[in-house]
Amino acid sequence: MYGQGLIKGLRITLKHFFEKKITQQYPEERPNLPERFKGSLTLNVPKCIACGLCSNACPNHVIKIESQKDENNKKKLTGYKVMLERCLFCGFCVEACPTKALEWTKEFELTKFYREDVNLDLFKGYVPSPDDDKPAKPENEDTAQAS
Repeated sequence: MYGQGLIKGLRITLKHFFEKKITQQYPEERPNLPERFKGSLTLNVPKCIACGLCSNACPNHVIKIESQKDENNKKKLTGYKVMLERCLFCGFCVEACPTKALEWTKEFELTKFYREDVNLDLFKGYVPSPDDDKPAKPENEDTAQAS
């Protein structure tokens, strides 16, 4: 029968026409983003061991890692840059990180006026503290002391 597709389409349109509107007033109301949303990247610098696995896992090679060896022959991170304009947001870098230092944020407003501003320098704002070299405390100190 001719026109059956047209009738189905109009039925769906009319059904949605009488539903309650769900428009969000965007700048005032922030959208509820799904749990697995991939916005921008963030780096927990004290956790990063400068292994380079995130850089190797990236299919577009947008991650550049700079590191130096200290007096104990241990790698220390000295720079971490991401060319976000060429990023696929695939998540391979986050999955490859063995210490979970690289994570996704919920920040989705990534537009910039100049192209140079799009690239991220995730190490730039980091200020080292004396607590960075200490091992992490156990979550429950009572059970750690009892054993």
